[in-house]
Amino acid sequence: MPQDAPTKTIVITGASDGVGAAAARQLTERGHQVVVVGRSPEKTRAVAEPLGVPHHLADFADLAQVRALAAELAEAYPRIDVLANNAGGIMGEREITVDGFEKTFQVNHLAGFLLTRELMPTLTASDASVIQTASQAARFFARFDIDDLQNAQRYSPRIAYGNGKLENILFTRELQRRHGDEGISAVAFHPGVVASNFASETNHVLRLAYRTPIRRLVMITPEDSARRLVALAEGTPGTDWQPGEYYEKTKIARTAAAGHDPEMARRLWERSEELLG
Repeated sequence: MPQDAPTKTIVITGASDGVGAAAARQLTERGHQVVVVGRSPEKTRAVAEPLGVPHHLADFADLAQVRALAAELAEAYPRIDVLANNAGGIMGEREITVDGFEKTFQVNHLAGFLLTRELMPTLTASDASVIQTASQAARFFARFDIDDLQNAQRYSPRIAYGNGKLENILFTRELQRRHGDEGISAVAFHPGVVASNFASETNHVLRLAYRTPIRRLVMITPEDSARRLVALAEGTPGTDWQPGEYYEKTKIARTAAAGHDPEMARRLWERSEELLG
């Protein structure tokens, strides 16, 4: 970070492992105030304590914990320059959460949507950047149906995950449309195919791909992937990246057709609001 660049307060969810943990380390080394959010108390503490940064806990499969997290963050940090909605993953058999939602949909989209909504007063007052960790899976795997957000009709771990990542992109576009004139700058990005514990909860064949030694030949490290998140977090919206867009590496990228449909983005937002009450 250049010596004259301002220090930012950066909240990273899903930061107890993988890309989130690597980004927390890099951003802390670059002088920013990083706030680590994770699900596992042990793993989250193991990332935060060596860095000397605060940490908070929330399981995104329980929306009461997400609401509590939002309240904690709003009280502890009157300014949040960057919210990195990085938590997510591919699941196994179709599972319903304590809130009554399909788990992939809730963990990858609805929980991050709720956290952002609850923090909106702080984020708008801070002219914050909101970064969504999306994926190329939206283009390759999604079979998106706005009338089947619960993935009840044709569930598979891969399709549900692709749908969740497409929802990240649609959320980014609609967040920018609705709140861009209030100071919000939203962006989504593909972190790359990362050698991490990403697929540890699924019974899909992808789990084997993430466990074989050959992954080192075809996947990038969490540290390399984290540099993409760091660049967006430190970058200036409108100069270094374009708000409302989805990026792969350093370029605006195409995704599934639905991800470029403004009407679909609007409908997803409204449906998410309805589900959350």
